[in-house]
Amino acid sequence: MRTIGLIGGMSWESSAHYYRLINEGVRARRGGAHSAPLLMLSVDFAAIAALQHDGNWAALAQRMADAARTLADAGAEAIVLCTNTMHKVADAIEAAQPRPLLHIADAAGAAIVAGGHRRVGLLGTAFTMEQPFYRARLAERFGLEVIVPDDAGRADVHRIIYDELVRGIIRPESKARYAEVIARLVAAGAQAIILGCTEIMLLVDQADSPVPLFDTTAIHAAAAVAFVTT
Repeated sequence: MRTIGLIGGMSWESSAHYYRLINEGVRARRGGAHSAPLLMLSVDFAAIAALQHDGNWAALAQRMADAARTLADAGAEAIVLCTNTMHKVADAIEAAQPRPLLHIADAAGAAIVAGGHRRVGLLGTAFTMEQPFYRARLAERFGLEVIVPDDAGRADVHRIIYDELVRGIIRPESKARYAEVIARLVAAGAQAIILGCTEIMLLVDQADSPVPLFDTTAIHAAAAVAFVTT
């Protein structure tokens, strides 16, 4: 099997799920006591979040590039960045070292197209919902029309991620608010919903949506399993 390098800690709540899902996937494919050969470099998310909200993407690009280089030097044969938002600096990661980056938006886009959907709603951090790095990739590479919540919806989705989910806080009222935001996206024509932040799956599941949910954590982990076992 091939070795994957995981850049985690953004947040560790979702990185723990990556570790479990990848190992479960490898065991399902290979059987017995098989598990995935993994390297993980986990960052301090408080520092990352501060730089995100300060808009210091140059510093963030350098940190992610350094992490990827460290993993490649340690023997990783591909890099998995365990977060959606930080794919804003995917180009820096790819330029910093020779290993392929298994891009989370590519995994999500392929799954959505395979499901027969074209108009999709996107939930994530404000950076992911409002900036073009994620939506444009889905549009250009997969022909998807991506819609996002209104101003109030985006603000609540973002706040709940940073104030609650990355801290392991799960509140029924936040679950209800996400369900309301999803319902509004469906009313606007969304045929499916992308859970475009790796923590959202901690809060909502398919029972909260009348249309299919695409959990990027699970989809990205499955792409990692495919790489490891090929």
